[in-house]
Amino acid sequence: MKRLVIGLLAHVDSGKTTLAEGLLYRAGVLRKLGRVDHKDAFLDTDAQERARGITIFSKQAMLTLPALPDAEETTLTLLDTPGHVDFSAEAERALQVLDYAVLVISGTDGVQAHTETLWKLLARYRVPTFIFVNKMDLPGADAAVRLRELRGRFGDGCVDFTTAPDSEALALCSEPLMEEVLASGIPSRETLLMAIARRQVFPCFFGAALRLDGLDGLLHGLQSLTRMPPAWGEFGARVFKVSEDAGTRLSWLKVTGGVLHVKDTLPGGEKADTLRLYSGGKFRLVSECLPGTVVAVTGPANTHPGQGLGAEADASAPLLEPVLNYRVDCPDADPHTVLRALQTLEDEDPQLHVAWRADLAEVHVQLMGEVQLEILQNILQERFKLTVTFSEGGILYKETLTTAVEGIGHYEPLRHYAEVHLLLEPGLRGSGVQLAADCPPDSLAENWQRLVLTHLAERTHPGVLIGAPLTDVKITLAAGRAHQKHTEGGDFRQATYRAVRQGLRMAEAKNAVQLLEPWYEFTLELPADCLGRAMADVQRMCGSFEPPLAQGDTVTLTGAMPGKLPPTPTAWAAGLCCPPGTMPATTPTKCWLTLATTRTPTWRTRPTRSFAATARGISSAGMRCLPRPMWTAGLPAAWTAPPG
Repeated sequence: MKRLVIGLLAHVDSGKTTLAEGLLYRAGVLRKLGRVDHKDAFLDTDAQERARGITIFSKQAMLTLPALPDAEETTLTLLDTPGHVDFSAEAERALQVLDYAVLVISGTDGVQAHTETLWKLLARYRVPTFIFVNKMDLPGADAAVRLRELRGRFGDGCVDFTTAPDSEALALCSEPLMEEVLASGIPSRETLLMAIARRQVFPCFFGAALRLDGLDGLLHGLQSLTRMPPAWGEFGARVFKVSEDAGTRLSWLKVTGGVLHVKDTLPGGEKADTLRLYSGGKFRLVSECLPGTVVAVTGPANTHPGQGLGAEADASAPLLEPVLNYRVDCPDADPHTVLRALQTLEDEDPQLHVAWRADLAEVHVQLMGEVQLEILQNILQERFKLTVTFSEGGILYKETLTTAVEGIGHYEPLRHYAEVHLLLEPGLRGSGVQLAADCPPDSLAENWQRLVLTHLAERTHPGVLIGAPLTDVKITLAAGRAHQKHTEGGDFRQATYRAVRQGLRMAEAKNAVQLLEPWYEFTLELPADCLGRAMADVQRMCGSFEPPLAQGDTVTLTGAMPGKLPPTPTAWAAGLCCPPGTMPATTPTKCWLTLATTRTPTWRTRPTRSFAATARGISSAGMRCLPRPMWTAGLPAAWTAPPG
């Protein structure tokens, strides 16, 4: 039997959950079709999802397709992922365990802003992709137009498989396909499967999920045009999600090798108490899981999304990250109670980046946008009985070094002793904080060295300019000293933190600390007569752009801009692409003009141009950022008082 994990991804309101409902119905899993607008969809199990009509948490459903003359019996695990951009981090986590993906595109709207982001994520994780163009029953939906758009955006690999695929179109996708088409007129099945698995061919299907049109063809394609990836000889698994169900912690993982039995001891020493196979809101207990199975495991308490178990390596750092920072206020509870609740949620969603600001006695979180903020408020109220509010969101800045410095931390109260020497060096942009040890064992025992590295990794280190998180730095343990009698584990925690802080202070004295801010790439499609105003708005926001590209009556403008100020509406005519009050960090609402922004910022610096003493500053570390009306990409390491 073939076992595959299939992910469903789409821009919001493209009909992704309706497609999942239809696939389950056609496969015989459901006896009655539910609908998102009727609030009875099989995979909308959360009350907030039913109320809002959007997917917030990734959901799992299972279906089995009987054997066919050209395909073996196949068990599909469908993962329905969120389509709203505020929850795109949840979708990215699911990509880590997908064998294949179905990218759903609206037949009337075509490729939208978030669709481009999802396509880049699928390319990054090398996930073979099927494309289903939905809502073809609506006025204005044209299969030929959509197919041309797909080929223009995603390449010639997009081939229509609704009927027999065009051999000439397949021949353009890869050399082996071309050789077989020239030799025999049609490619072999094995060569076609190989091309799909290598992301050279993207089978496209057209239909209407609400009317069940085209779903049988998609199911047949998922069964006959796929192959099961090779499995590890020994046990391997990857955790992609952590959740809570009726007070029980669940670690969702995909088995990639060997067999996982109930009561097995996982790598790391924790035991798998029960194995749950979920389908919608219900589950059944199983005694073992084979490769290709997604299972929710109870028992482990220290797992985290992206963690590899056994032969499976840890996943790479996520590409999408929030750039909005909020302070959490709760007048009815002390900050530490709120902190513990948020840390529990951070265990499930690491992208929250919960931080305790000891200097301000405040709790801060990082979010994608306003919808995620509202959902977080509701979760804290329902699960922890905490009524919280959030401060006005500010852009998340980061700090880095421009030259290498040494930091020394010494901790020696009565009957305690620890000393740590750290080398702090600037890293490549986007590398984050990297840790290493270059300390001889005769200077500091290896167990103490591992403890120092653990303390370096257990927290986000604040910078010294505005307290923004430290990034793009390599920290190397160079030397250390312990006392045979008086040193305890907590002593090295204090010494390590002091060494980092002292090194940053030394760098600040050398004017070697730099403040970074996020920049976003954008693609703006607009009428030609609005081009001048759009270019003026981008320049006014301190952005930059490439020469515009004319396409008939429309013009495409690409460039980059900082993520602080919302675009002014004057240039974007006929239905705002970004509603007033939102930021480019959130994907614009849909309109016939497209503003596509990446969800992954690049971090840049630029000298400050101007100041305005009356403008509002952004509070980050008990200090006010320099207030300024003109957006700048970064402040110099040395603070300059605003005029007046």
